[in-house]
Amino acid sequence: MTTVSSKRHLKARSGMRRQITPGTVTLEAITFLLAFIVFVPILWSFVVSLKTDEASLPSAFHYFLPPFTIANYIEVLSGGTKVVLWLFNSVFVAVVVTIGMTLLCSMASYAIAKLQFRYRKGIYMYFLAGLMVPGEATIVALFVLANELKLIDTYLGLILPALAGSMNIIIMTSFLTGIPNDLIEAARIDGAGEFRTYKDVILPLSRTVIVTVSIFTFIGNWNSYLWPYLCAMSEDLFTLPIGIPTFVSQFSVDKTIPMTVNMIASLPILLFFIIFEKQIVKGISLSGIKG
Repeated sequence: MTTVSSKRHLKARSGMRRQITPGTVTLEAITFLLAFIVFVPILWSFVVSLKTDEASLPSAFHYFLPPFTIANYIEVLSGGTKVVLWLFNSVFVAVVVTIGMTLLCSMASYAIAKLQFRYRKGIYMYFLAGLMVPGEATIVALFVLANELKLIDTYLGLILPALAGSMNIIIMTSFLTGIPNDLIEAARIDGAGEFRTYKDVILPLSRTVIVTVSIFTFIGNWNSYLWPYLCAMSEDLFTLPIGIPTFVSQFSVDKTIPMTVNMIASLPILLFFIIFEKQIVKGISLSGIKG
């Protein structure tokens, strides 16, 4: 009886703590309004993609009324277009860049955070200074270099420049600095070399930051436009962000086909966000950690 009454007392106290206040109502209303503003364009894009080009729609409101059809998706994903190939290119480039950047940044961050060598702090400041240089400022030099190396219009040309990520190195270095040095010393006493220490000690302890960096790298490369636009010369090498404008030019009057392609490009990343929502939110807070 005492236990039951204690639980009831705790529930009553928690209920008192969750009292609705004007501030809470205002905050929730603002949150709902912002979510509504973000969600409506997505919903509108989806319903437009389910319409036929023959439909006579006097106003935007009629897009939300039946009939609906998936004929546009069948048409776009059929052999008559290259959307499937562009989807493969986007997935392939994003996955390879994510894996490569995660490995490179984690190894570089381990060296900067835990190994003692000359100019270690200078290298860290070099990466830190890289955050102040926008990518657009180096795009011409990057294109000239890639052209000299015969990387233009190749998968390597799409992948290699994307492997450089100063922000990811800064985030991972700040995280690895917090790992106790005693664990690394214990591994070395047991005879582990630097690579084994990195593989068996650093990687398991860095799972949170690795997942965070991987998520943001994948999303960033999935939405990347400028460099793929300059590098991919042939349609067979287009990614989805590059291929979508070609539908807009080909179907300038009809909105349904371009919107269908947009939804095909957006749905994977929306599902990705829904699945990894907690990790993304945690990553936003993790990106502000101090070393």
